[in-house]
Amino acid sequence: MSNLHRFAVVTGASSGIGDAYAERMAERGYDLILVARRRDRLEDVAKRIKIKTNRAVEIVTADLSDANDLLRIEALLTEREDIDVLINNAGLGALGPTSKVAADALENLIRINILALTRLTRAVLPGFLRRNTGTIINIASMIAVMPTPSGAGYSGSKAYVLNFTRSLQMELAKTNIVVQAVLPGPVRTEFFEASGLTAAPFPNELFMSAEQLVDTALQALAQGELVCFPSLENASLWTDLENARIALSRALMQSGSPATRYSEKAL
Repeated sequence: MSNLHRFAVVTGASSGIGDAYAERMAERGYDLILVARRRDRLEDVAKRIKIKTNRAVEIVTADLSDANDLLRIEALLTEREDIDVLINNAGLGALGPTSKVAADALENLIRINILALTRLTRAVLPGFLRRNTGTIINIASMIAVMPTPSGAGYSGSKAYVLNFTRSLQMELAKTNIVVQAVLPGPVRTEFFEASGLTAAPFPNELFMSAEQLVDTALQALAQGELVCFPSLENASLWTDLENARIALSRALMQSGSPATRYSEKAL
């Protein structure tokens, strides 16, 4: 993925997975544009990466749930011709039973996990299409295929990320633009704390470090794996699920009539 003097944009870059992606992309020869809310943390990340890799690092403070901030980042992506990679990593959890999670927290989740990811992807696409090159990495979650009673909003938002990414893959299949969905399991980051939980709901042995996750996802990308479950040992399980989805899709398109089990005779 090395491409001298080209930029990778990483959202949610001030810690965790975003920080790890920033460092790895710089190590691969990219200059960086790092986006996050916390300027002090961004400055620390930028300083460390500059010293380690000697790459240029620009920081942009923005809250992607804020409409004006989001428009600023969209404009940046639209105007610049030197961006080759967009990593949509910024995200929120808002975990807990839906009746107990604040409505504003759920709305904020949707603004960042869905709206910001969609608009930033849309902003970068015209330039990628003009140049017929570019990479988009969207961070989803294994919960996208695992509905849960303690994270309905989060699960739904990550299912959107997965389907949005896969549809983009189909749209761009005849171009040189690569779009990957990464679906991590538990990762050692500030995620659960930021989601308001006092303790993570998983045993420690299920956790992967942010660096392990990013290294695995980038290796998957190099191998052409555009839907990456980093901890999935048996890849045929995903293939089986995909084959079942295709079979269901075909069955749904066989008729426009109500299924016979809904007829009055069946009742």
